[in-house]
Amino acid sequence: MARALLIVLDSVGIGGAPDAAAYGDAGSDTLGHIAAACTDGWGDRAGLRSGPLRLPHLTALGLGLAAAGATGAVPPGLAFSGQPDALYGSAIETAAGKDTPSGHWEIAGLALPDPWGTFPDTHPAFPPALSDALITQGGLPGILGDCHASGISIIDAFGDEHVRTGKPICYTSADSVFQIAAHEESFGLERLYDVCRTARTLCDPYRVCRVIARPFVGSAEGGFRRTAHRKDFAVTPPGPTLLDRAETAGRAVVSVGKIGDIFAHRATGREVKPGNNGACLDAGLDALRVLPDGGLIFVNLVDFDTEHGHRRDVPGYAAELEAFDARVPAIRAALQPGDVAIITADHGNDPTWAGTDHTREQVPVLAFGPGLVPGPIGRRDSFSDIAASLARHLGLPPVGTGKPFL
Repeated sequence: MARALLIVLDSVGIGGAPDAAAYGDAGSDTLGHIAAACTDGWGDRAGLRSGPLRLPHLTALGLGLAAAGATGAVPPGLAFSGQPDALYGSAIETAAGKDTPSGHWEIAGLALPDPWGTFPDTHPAFPPALSDALITQGGLPGILGDCHASGISIIDAFGDEHVRTGKPICYTSADSVFQIAAHEESFGLERLYDVCRTARTLCDPYRVCRVIARPFVGSAEGGFRRTAHRKDFAVTPPGPTLLDRAETAGRAVVSVGKIGDIFAHRATGREVKPGNNGACLDAGLDALRVLPDGGLIFVNLVDFDTEHGHRRDVPGYAAELEAFDARVPAIRAALQPGDVAIITADHGNDPTWAGTDHTREQVPVLAFGPGLVPGPIGRRDSFSDIAASLARHLGLPPVGTGKPFL
């Protein structure tokens, strides 16, 4: 029986989606702009990396050609003259959003046609009734922030006041999200989670997709830094996904990184949540070594997005891409006959773009495994084609409306 490894490179888009203009993202291109910046020297950072973007293994899988299918041009340094070693192409998101859950759910076969609720880019950003209820039910002295912001800058701005007053820092973005940052030691990690659970219930009438706990440590004198204890409180998927199909069929499922949070821990099997991208990939490969026939491993590598995309950090993003590229041979070596691996993304987060939000982009689809005949799969009309393909490969009932390419 076949097995499957699904890896989401969080935010590694490959060019604006056909409807990118509706999201203010026409012309965005996460991979292409990073590659161009590296060629022009903007991707250099002493002690980290320098020179053109080097992704030889992903390029051999067809990443450059997949990007060309999305934008009409191969990103600088990603040209490949031979036959790629994978099925390669791009995919368009049909869900009405550019957020993490919408992208992942569609990858898993569930595309949502209606947009999530978002908060305006005003101050205050949250309805007074929502803020007042959170303060009352959460037993809080008040809240700080109440605006659109990036997670790093708002902690720097309000971290000291938060520690002094005990008021958590609440903020949002263009995504459907209510984020709450608090100091792990002075406020307490479990208390932060409890406040987020309260916020989750309060946000339901506003159709807010996620409430996110953003714990941090440190001091005003030494600087604040976020910890790895982030926790997402997401809406439960309103329909079946590939994970549900696998669970119903009695298959082994392993969810790595924040997959469990994204799917509200439904049908996510054994959840493993290490720290950084490298640790998550290690965990995925460790799970693959003992995965029984018919099993599915679903991995999210979030550092591209949180550490580099939102921070508009081109050198860091480029270095993260190169670090993942160096692991591709290990992924290929771990695959057994009958296995398939798919590398994709959930949206873009162009670090050369204005603002700090996600960008509405097409994503790469690279599928490979022993015995899999490589070749182009073109531009797919929905991320759901990935779920359709894996369901067919694993012998599971179809899910969603996607069209399989396997």
